[in-house]
Amino acid sequence: MRKRLSLVLATMVALALSPAVPSAASTASSAAPVDLDALFVGAHPDDEAFSLSTLGQWNEDHRVRTGVVTVTRGEGGGNAVGPEEGPALGLLRESEERAAVGKAGVREVFNLDDVDFYYTVSAPLTDQIWGADTLEKVVRVVRQTRPEVILTMDPAPSPGNHGNHQQAARLAVQAFYAAADPKVFPEQITREGLRPFAPARLLLGGGRGASQNGPSCASTFRPNNPAQNVYGVWSGRPSQAQGKTWAAIERDAQRTYASQGWAVFPDMPSDPNQLGCDFFTQVDSRVPFPEPGSAAAAAPTAILDGALTRASGAVPLGTLFGLRTSTFDVRPGTPFTVKVSATAPSREPLGRSSVKLGVPAGWQVSGSGELGGLSAGRTGTATFTVTPATGTGRARVSATLTTERGRGYTDRQVEISPPVRAGQQLLPQVAQYEKWTSEVGVPQLRGIVTPVLTLPSGGSRQVGVVVTNVSDAARSGTVRVDLPAGFTADRAEAPYSDLAAGASTTVPFTVTNSDPSLKTSNQGGDYAYTISVDGAVASKPALELVPAASVPQASPTVDGVAGDGEYPGPALDISRLWEGTACSSAADCSATARLAWHDDTLYLLVQVQDDVLGTRLAAADCKRHWRTDAVEVTLDPRGTSENTSTTFKAAVLPVTAGSDVAGSATAGPPCFLRDADNRQGPGEQTAPGMRVASKVASGGYTVEMSIPLELLPGSVDPAHLGLNILVYDSDTQDKTGQTRIGWSTWGGVQGDPYRWGVAALTGYRPPADRPVPDPVIPDTALSSLDSPQSLEQAVRVHVPLAGGPAAKEAESGQAVSATTGQQGVKVTLRANAPGKAHLFVRDDQGTAGSRVVAVSRKGVTTVTVPLTRALAAHPAVVAGWEAPGGGTAASQVRVR
Repeated sequence: MRKRLSLVLATMVALALSPAVPSAASTASSAAPVDLDALFVGAHPDDEAFSLSTLGQWNEDHRVRTGVVTVTRGEGGGNAVGPEEGPALGLLRESEERAAVGKAGVREVFNLDDVDFYYTVSAPLTDQIWGADTLEKVVRVVRQTRPEVILTMDPAPSPGNHGNHQQAARLAVQAFYAAADPKVFPEQITREGLRPFAPARLLLGGGRGASQNGPSCASTFRPNNPAQNVYGVWSGRPSQAQGKTWAAIERDAQRTYASQGWAVFPDMPSDPNQLGCDFFTQVDSRVPFPEPGSAAAAAPTAILDGALTRASGAVPLGTLFGLRTSTFDVRPGTPFTVKVSATAPSREPLGRSSVKLGVPAGWQVSGSGELGGLSAGRTGTATFTVTPATGTGRARVSATLTTERGRGYTDRQVEISPPVRAGQQLLPQVAQYEKWTSEVGVPQLRGIVTPVLTLPSGGSRQVGVVVTNVSDAARSGTVRVDLPAGFTADRAEAPYSDLAAGASTTVPFTVTNSDPSLKTSNQGGDYAYTISVDGAVASKPALELVPAASVPQASPTVDGVAGDGEYPGPALDISRLWEGTACSSAADCSATARLAWHDDTLYLLVQVQDDVLGTRLAAADCKRHWRTDAVEVTLDPRGTSENTSTTFKAAVLPVTAGSDVAGSATAGPPCFLRDADNRQGPGEQTAPGMRVASKVASGGYTVEMSIPLELLPGSVDPAHLGLNILVYDSDTQDKTGQTRIGWSTWGGVQGDPYRWGVAALTGYRPPADRPVPDPVIPDTALSSLDSPQSLEQAVRVHVPLAGGPAAKEAESGQAVSATTGQQGVKVTLRANAPGKAHLFVRDDQGTAGSRVVAVSRKGVTTVTVPLTRALAAHPAVVAGWEAPGGGTAASQVRVR
């Protein structure tokens, strides 16, 4: 469930950008939508911030007009510059984003108004919260703005990858195909008058591989997958207009995100040889593109070539060129089909044309590549039969187009598979991602994430090896696991038998960490091993060791002091770095923790060394604990949660800001809260019965707490309670954290329950069938109707708000005039039906007044918008119209 707040928030946040002043009344629907060249799809403001060097170069050198789709406004993030949160924070972050991208020449930001809840690494949870209509909105924006190039983020559940980022990328990938298909969201075509649109190229930000810094960063990049096309755009190139490197311009833009603590980002190196590339990985292309290894592939226009720019000797723009294989999984000695098609531009012939197929050495190709004469708009197709030679892994099948007007290149990946594949069972999120790649038809994106399973230090678990028969006959054979030193299995080999063609089976092994002294977590806790099937290596997954502890029974008093016998077990070291800047010394940041349980309550005492305390937040501001010093405890009742919505997470701030006494601030008591879990909010409300105490002294602090286990969402498994203890360290007074240390430490571990440590509560017997309550997820987001900057953009580029449809003409309304009066600005509205008007008085200084008005009848209505200050230069009224049928309209008039 999601709901949109229709609040007038302009007086809460100062907006930096001034309105574009119309010469007369103007509306969002008075002209065709803006025609973009490129579109970046992200989840939050700042997601595009590490691609701005590239977007700026394209704009300055080739007049590439780029827009940014931002699914949410980041209302769930922190705020290092003020008290705003929720929709008010969303308004602030939108303003930051528009200012930031403007430094790269990007003017259009399309906010989709989806809710930004809390940090999660789960795309499935994100999809559940955002809802099915988000893809529809992205497709609508693509069909409206018609970008040739779509850029997005990493869709894979790579370790630490934000689930919102994953889902935004998946939406972009799906939209690349869906926007071209008239059968997808057909009402956009039949009712709204949009047309299907097929973007030319689709790329993900980043590249898995290695490169050198400096001007050769693009040409020296070596991808981990040699069949992948990765392009680099060097950030050390200087801007002719701005007189500094694009890396420096990008850094200036990033600092605009002050609410996220980015204002303190350091300067970029002044030596261009120390500057690297922005990398982008191609997913698909409908047009020819530069051949890997060529000079054109290393040029800053490599991503634009074939779509927006034409390299020397290349076929004309508008040429379509594609290659499709009959299967992605190919087997040595088994033929498969390759179809290559080329289409001449609609107004330009290619003449006599042919294609030549490129395959790895030893592969066999049969078939003619003659396409005949391609007149304007004509398509030619060539079909080949390809037989692979021996081998495994990814391979590239390419095609080169030769015409009377130039040459073109395209390629596609295939995977060479043995008759039987075997791999470690996948984590739920990874399995869901692999299924998604199949459903969307992008098998080239599968297999990105190395399969891992966690194992408690000194413990055991069952590891399933999934065996799949990809041959055309039943198979029988043997699976073998070869483990590293310090690990044993109940058996080294196990058979599989009579496995039907196309079928899979799971062969179980029980694996034990026989050497508990091995390193855990990110200090070296990844242990690769080998799975073989029928004598051949099939895959190389990994086991990840997480720390384990036994929690003794005792009865501590929660007073912030470790009394004799209160915590009889050994102290846990929670000083390992998991994110941020490394501690300069133990005195800078280090910690230990002790645990105990009694009856139905868990007790924890955390002693932190910290020579500089961060900002003392007011007790009323006891939220977003990562902004200052805090201790966080995470509990997964049965150690099986896929995401944190079925866990308990509590954070304690050891000290708050007290009142001023004789001119000096006193220290206030500790406070606690729940965040990013089954139920978030102030501790007293969300964790009744939990008690906290703290002692703050020179050089550090102690936090003690008791947590009734009935607060957890479900009964505890006494042998496998998921547990983590994390310390957030801030040495500044600007509400930003610098260092994060903890017990089970991996990047993004606060959102990854499977990587938390394991605690055993020896002797504890939980009540039977303790309920698992439905998670409470934040469900409020700023409406674009309450964003004057979004309204101004809608008028300027003629694209309706939030990826939604335009209001029907019979239900639309607009502002037609505005004049100053004694009580404020009088605005005349003309409505074709009842609706709601969101009005903002804007001038060179931002917003001077706002009002939401319900219009009860068709016709002309005059309303007064009160002012909060005197008007500055160039005043105007921008109006958003909320139609009863759900569509929107935007209009703008000068104040006279």
